[in-house]
Amino acid sequence: MNDKLKVLVRLDLECGEAQVAAQGNVTARSIQALYVVMKRANHLREGLQLVVDVSHAHVEPSALEQLRKCSESHHLPLSIDPQQSECNVRVLAPADAGLLETSARRAPLAVAA
Repeated sequence: MNDKLKVLVRLDLECGEAQVAAQGNVTARSIQALYVVMKRANHLREGLQLVVDVSHAHVEPSALEQLRKCSESHHLPLSIDPQQSECNVRVLAPADAGLLETSARRAPLAVAA
């Protein structure tokens, strides 16, 4: 697997969805770059569903936890989006990540097969 983080954004305005697909290593450090791409995609249209696909990346547990928190809170980190715009995020995690803890208020991460 390549150490560099590669990100591709696919946009479907008719369906109101943007897919941000990442490959390579998603670490606690490189996730900042992923957040910047997510912020740009989120601002393309109000109410956009943002699907973050890290299923083909090596994702550190701490980075996956950060993505899960964004999904739950519907916001990107304050350092990335000081205005705290609404961000409807769904995460497609690697198959080996399993499902993270869920509750009535928490949406499960989708797991790629």
